[in-house]
Amino acid sequence: MAASQPVLIGPNVVTRSIAIMREFEPPEGYYLAFSGGKDSTVLLELAKRAGVKFDAHYSVTGIDPPELVRFIREQHPEVHWERPRETWWRGLLVHGLPMRTVRWCCRSLKEEHGGRGRRLLTGIRAAESAKRSRYGMVRHCARFGKYLVSPILAWTDAEVWDFIRSEGLPYCELYDQGWKRIGCVPCPFESPANTRRSLQRWPRIFAATEKQARKYWEKRKADGGSGPDQRFATFEDWWNWWLARRLPWPSMDDEQSQPSLFGPD
Repeated sequence: MAASQPVLIGPNVVTRSIAIMREFEPPEGYYLAFSGGKDSTVLLELAKRAGVKFDAHYSVTGIDPPELVRFIREQHPEVHWERPRETWWRGLLVHGLPMRTVRWCCRSLKEEHGGRGRRLLTGIRAAESAKRSRYGMVRHCARFGKYLVSPILAWTDAEVWDFIRSEGLPYCELYDQGWKRIGCVPCPFESPANTRRSLQRWPRIFAATEKQARKYWEKRKADGGSGPDQRFATFEDWWNWWLARRLPWPSMDDEQSQPSLFGPD
């Protein structure tokens, strides 16, 4: 792996991204992280055009929108489905509801098992967040033992959609129904407004999540456990706080606060 960042040369973002893929292609091929969202849809098409060796993988969270799961199954049967060792439902019983600063869900459902020891192609883009804008196009993630290559890091939303539409690429129907980003249905990073909309669209996923979280809270209460979740007088208080994001939450150390490698797109 080269230590320095590559110099981007080319007439447009497509040729530059393809050049990056070819420059850092490993002998065994890339592990392409595919979520089914717009960014990974572009990433997959570019990898095919680049002619690089790769195998595409979808991390099965169990809480992705059914429409997204159906889209992947119908439009991309070549993608491998990776199932985590610890499911969302089991994780709720062990860790409780995930928070912005303690996202055990991303670690368990996506990061720990996906491509360890491999060189990953990811659809991360700088426009998604201030933190991602500081990422390098090629970087090493020591925490999970992976090299990450992000060839569309500099792409804007407009460039992503221009490419999808100009090439006639299929994409998940939720984008045409008002969703700008698609990922796990219950997500601590969603705004209260988006959470309410998701709750109306997929109530059964939230109901099952609430049921598991209640079991966790009641067990912690019975065991005399301490922690931020136990500051609430009732489970309903905790659950409603989690849905509304109204109260502050204690900050954690930097390592626990790392953003997901495969965030929703």
